[in-house]
Amino acid sequence: MASQSSHTELIYTVDDVPPVAKAIMLGFQHYLIMFGATVLIPLLLSEKLGITDPLEIGALIGTMFFVSGITTLLQTTLGNRLPIVQGGTFSLLVPALTICGMAELAEAGWQVRMQHVQGAIIAGAVFEFVLGATGLVGKLVRFISPVVIAPTIALIGLAVVDIGAPKAGKDWLIGGLTIVLIILFSQYMKSVHRAFQLFPIMLAILLAWAMAAVGTWAGVFQTGHAAHVSADAVAAAPWFRVPYPFQWGWPVFGVAAIVGMLAGYIASVVESIGDYYACARLSGAPVPDRTVISRGIAMEGLGCLVAGVFGTGNGTTSYSENIGAIGLTRVGSRRVIQVGAIAMIIFALFGKFGALFASIPEPIVGGVYCAMFGMIAAVGLSNLQFIDLNSARNLFIVGFSFFMGLSVPAYFKASPVSLEPDWLANIINTLGVTGMAVGAIIATLLDNTIPASADERGLTRWRDGH
Repeated sequence: MASQSSHTELIYTVDDVPPVAKAIMLGFQHYLIMFGATVLIPLLLSEKLGITDPLEIGALIGTMFFVSGITTLLQTTLGNRLPIVQGGTFSLLVPALTICGMAELAEAGWQVRMQHVQGAIIAGAVFEFVLGATGLVGKLVRFISPVVIAPTIALIGLAVVDIGAPKAGKDWLIGGLTIVLIILFSQYMKSVHRAFQLFPIMLAILLAWAMAAVGTWAGVFQTGHAAHVSADAVAAAPWFRVPYPFQWGWPVFGVAAIVGMLAGYIASVVESIGDYYACARLSGAPVPDRTVISRGIAMEGLGCLVAGVFGTGNGTTSYSENIGAIGLTRVGSRRVIQVGAIAMIIFALFGKFGALFASIPEPIVGGVYCAMFGMIAAVGLSNLQFIDLNSARNLFIVGFSFFMGLSVPAYFKASPVSLEPDWLANIINTLGVTGMAVGAIIATLLDNTIPASADERGLTRWRDGH
């Protein structure tokens, strides 16, 4: 199948191997990009688990990075072989929080809650692995066209609209500076020096972070201020710690917890398939076929199994943030992602190093989100070029899927379903608050039931890789 690289002006395509020094810097940039979301998930989970000790929270964060590095190497070498980072997923966070809040665990210690979450993660991982290994998910791809892919990928980008600007806006001086620097380096100064082409995000983060540190030193950003840079976490963290399997105890397999977790896995699979198309398009790889998709989902299932065994309290999925970085840097090399994965594993072993990057202020993380997820939304919209945009049918499906993908989650967040049995309510509520799942389900249903030709649906041009 033809490569998609002709329109992307890539500096390095998926199979290119940059010089070692450059690959290390580019890989480290991907590590920086995934850092914010990867730290955020354990922090949100630790509160519900009941973890209060900073050292235990640090150990949970280190475990997340360690597993992310392992699963990224598995995906890029044995899985779909796309330059795609694997990390914690918000799709599994909602059911994990629900498990932590179960009545029978109200008086339990945090390790017991974690063991119930681990059991659900491991059971769900087996489900995802079978879905991919048997090729079932690949066979389902024939029902997916650009009419479905466009709103699904775009909704992945739009899913964090309530995180990007609100986080950056906690201090617009630092958050706004981060956004401006990313735009300046990636768009206006890319022809000034090659460094701005290759490292716009890393340079923006480091400069904004340095500005926040100077403001903290000068007393402008006092303790408690959003842009304050604290060294307390670094002082408390151990120098060296190796995560190990079942470090919090043996998993507990509860039926209600497992069924509720499966809803998160379904949403994660839908999101990952969209990510595969986005990553392939930006990295110059061929359009993923059924085999590639099946192999990728199977490897994500294996990755979630590793996450469950090590006890991250979460699974792993493909990271949209890092796909957005490929679009901004125009570096789609698989080797760069593998170098970044090695960095994740190594740095996860040094507690103080991870704690240092955990001190990146929220406004900077929010600024990065604004740029990264905006790119993902645009990549989703770019798939509309394959379909007939003069077709009222296509416009209705895309527009309705978009609207419902944004509107339905707002409804479920305000009015969650209350049903008996509880596990059914958990499934419905988890799917309902996941915008990309709502959009994908609606678009798939309508696109496969409303009559149209292959040309009208964009299948002809899309599958040819034009």
